[in-house]
Amino acid sequence: MRGRAPSAALPSTVEITSTTVQSGDVIQVGGRACRVSDLYQLPHGAKQLLFETGEQLTIHGRTRLTAVRMLRRR
Repeated sequence: MRGRAPSAALPSTVEITSTTVQSGDVIQVGGRACRVSDLYQLPHGAKQLLFETGEQLTIHGRTRLTAVRMLRRR
C-alpha cells in the first residue's frame, strides 16, 4: 500500500498586515507571486518588503493583503 509522504509544512492562505507579515510569505502582486525575503520597519507602523526578485513594496499599518504561508504541521 502506498501512502502519502509526510510533510513538515502545509501551504495556507492567510491575511497579513504590516505587523504580521513574515519572511517567506508569498504575496500576489500584479498577477505575479512574490516571496518576501527581507523586511524593514518604517515609521508609523509601515514596513518595506523586499522580494527575492529585488523588487520592493511598502505597506502602511492599515494595509491588508492575502498571502500564502507555509505552516508547520504538528
